[in-house]
Amino acid sequence: MKVKNPTDIQIKELLEESKRIAVVGLSNNPERTSYQVAKFMQNAGFEIIPVNPTIEEALEVKAVASLKEISGTIDIVNVFRREEYLPEIAKEAINVKVKSFWAQLGIENEEAYSLLKDQEILTIMNRCIKVEYARHQ
Repeated sequence: MKVKNPTDIQIKELLEESKRIAVVGLSNNPERTSYQVAKFMQNAGFEIIPVNPTIEEALEVKAVASLKEISGTIDIVNVFRREEYLPEIAKEAINVKVKSFWAQLGIENEEAYSLLKDQEILTIMNRCIKVEYARHQ
């Protein structure tokens, strides 16, 4: 299934209604794009949950190894992993009943997209959440 992103209105509504973002692949290195984007979103008022089994914490928040370790609602799963990992991450996101799935700029996978759309999960791929947030303010 070819990836078709939601409309600008749907993206704006998602960002307005969301509070918690689980960032898969978040680095604790301030030089990395994932860190910079997550810090921007944190400063914009979002709760950031680092999901990375190789770090202790990022942005002064304890990291978890996987989505299933997060209690409570996950509004957005924001993914900073290579596209071949997206189907596995999408399956985990479906299992924990996330509200939406967002693959960062340059990341797209049709298999993951199909899995998520079949479960009616709002899915955005190959877009930067920081850019979209700033554009809709």
